[in-house]
Amino acid sequence: MARRAVEQELSRERILEAARHLFVTKGYRAISMRSIGQHLGYSHGSLYYHFKEKAELFYAIVVEDFNNLAVQLNKVIKASPVQDLSKVEQLMIEFIRFGLDHPYQYEIMFMIRDEELLSYCRTEQGRCLDLFASIVRRYMNEETHGQEFCRNLPLTLFLSMHGFISYYIQDRVTFEEVKPAALKHVKICCEGLR
Repeated sequence: MARRAVEQELSRERILEAARHLFVTKGYRAISMRSIGQHLGYSHGSLYYHFKEKAELFYAIVVEDFNNLAVQLNKVIKASPVQDLSKVEQLMIEFIRFGLDHPYQYEIMFMIRDEELLSYCRTEQGRCLDLFASIVRRYMNEETHGQEFCRNLPLTLFLSMHGFISYYIQDRVTFEEVKPAALKHVKICCEGLR
C-alpha cells in the first residue's frame, strides 16, 4: 500500500528530470540517490522503487534522451518538404534545435566527460550517428559525389552540428535566438551536396 502511494506521487519521469539536471549541474560523482531524493523532497528509498542504483538511473536518462532525438529525426523524414531546405538540411536544423532547446539532455548525451559514464553514452551515440548517417545517405548520389565522399560526409556533418551546438550551448540560448546563424551554418555545410 505505501509503495503504491509513493509510485503515484513520485513518477519515474520526475526522477529522471531531476537527476538529469543534477548530473549536469553538479556532476555525476557529486550526486547520490540520497541527494536526488532530497532535491525532490522524498527519501532516497523511494527512488529505489524505480531504479536499483544510480548507474541504472543514469543509463535510463541516456536511453530516453537518445530515443527522443531519434523520434524527432524520424519526424523530419516523414514531414513535408520545407521551402529552401533539403531533407539533409532539415535534419541538421532539427538536430541543432534539439541540442539548444534541451541543453541538459544534450550535455549528458554528447558532452559528458566522466570516463565511467562514457561507456553508457558511447553505444547510444553510435546508434544516433548510424541513424543520422543512414538518413543522410538516402539523399546522396554516390555516382555524383563518389563512394568515399558519401561514406565520410555524415560524420563530418554530425561533427559540424555538434560544434555549433557546443559553441552556443554555453550561453544557454534557445534555437530561435540563433536560428539565422544555424540556417547559414547548415547551408554552408551542405554546399557540397547541391
